[in-house]
Amino acid sequence: MSRRGKKKGRPVSGWLVLDKPVGMGSTEAVSKIKWLFNAEKAGHAGTLDPLASGMLPIALGEATKTVPYVMDGAKVYRFTVSWGEERSTDDLEGPVTKTSDKRPSEEEIRAIMPAYTGVIMQTPPQFSAIKIAGERAYDLAREGETVDIPAREVEIGRLEIIENSADRTIFEIDCGKGTYVRSLARDMGRDLGCFGHISELRRTEVDPFTAEDFVTIAELEAARTAGQPDGEEGKWDFTAIDEFVVDTSAALDCLPQVAVTDEAATKIRLGNPVIVRGRDAPVEAEEACATARGKLVAIGAIEQGMFKPKRVFTA
Repeated sequence: MSRRGKKKGRPVSGWLVLDKPVGMGSTEAVSKIKWLFNAEKAGHAGTLDPLASGMLPIALGEATKTVPYVMDGAKVYRFTVSWGEERSTDDLEGPVTKTSDKRPSEEEIRAIMPAYTGVIMQTPPQFSAIKIAGERAYDLAREGETVDIPAREVEIGRLEIIENSADRTIFEIDCGKGTYVRSLARDMGRDLGCFGHISELRRTEVDPFTAEDFVTIAELEAARTAGQPDGEEGKWDFTAIDEFVVDTSAALDCLPQVAVTDEAATKIRLGNPVIVRGRDAPVEAEEACATARGKLVAIGAIEQGMFKPKRVFTA
């Protein structure tokens, strides 16, 4: 008796810039998007905690090959720190571990902010995805273990106060890869002698994407429903939902771009190097991307006037 092969889904490729709602985990969001698009493959670029909302870039199909470039992109967050309590998770999810009656003045907060900009050392939260001896820190923390997580270097380009009151302060931050905003709230609270935790967190940008690229689950569900077949034998029409997909090449705006002919594109996709032509073509580049007719062909290196593919794209 032969087994029926598992359906693979559609080979749709590109980026979906989801406005993730509070309460939904990043893995859950990827599964939802994969189902809505009936996609063959999907993955995300940068976890957002369930209690956080905002930008979760999700890669579909061939775009999964460009995830590292989006992961490395600068990020913008708007977050609220509630003063007077420190929590085990450094956000609302965990129980209160320390309390204080003190509340910082805006002048006190501004006085410590320079210590949290530029390149700083930061210790990730106990409840984080950092691996310690092969295990996730949050798994160890849930078992009651106190994890010794080494501090690491992160970069914060901008930290501003948006709104301030006695019990809470709303900040906005531009930061680099690996920055934990929860750690920022914890450390500022300790420095101010009043303790603090994140009570609201929203990611508004992940370079190269902006809020203009946002799409909600509701919008996607409506587009999916619009393509529903009339009868049992009909096929789903994904035209409406596919309109929300951003081209894979958008993730590679940070790299030099090299336009190639269709003939050269065929050679590149077979793994062969080609001569880079054109007055503006770079002579040397550790990483560049080749495009044909505006479509991404490959990521590779340019050496001595030759484009040498490292990772090719079929769509």
